[in-house]
Amino acid sequence: MAQAAIKQMVDMEPEADAAPAIDRVHLARMTFGDRGLERELLELFDRQAAILLARMQTADAATVATLAHTLKGSALGVGASFVAQAAAAVEQAGDAAEREPETDRLAAAVAAARACIATLLRAF
Repeated sequence: MAQAAIKQMVDMEPEADAAPAIDRVHLARMTFGDRGLERELLELFDRQAAILLARMQTADAATVATLAHTLKGSALGVGASFVAQAAAAVEQAGDAAEREPETDRLAAAVAAARACIATLLRAF
């Protein structure tokens, strides 16, 4: 059953040269192909990513690093590797001057992942 779900997700992939914001094969593996669980995880990640990103805008440096770490872990769980990479960069950023462009990159990665999630949720 899980293999069929993974194959179905792979068949829905965009062109090979366009990396997806959500790795659907990874998500299917993490949920053992349970589409209901996939939906639930995507909905949770979508809400959590928006909340954490908003909180980062007004938080101090230590809190931003903690929020970025949380977002990185959640992103890895659903296959949002670009979000995870960007969150790791924010987490490791030193001062505000270094953190600001990394936070902008994270916001763009989150926006792409949320758009992808919206498309996936419509397909469920």
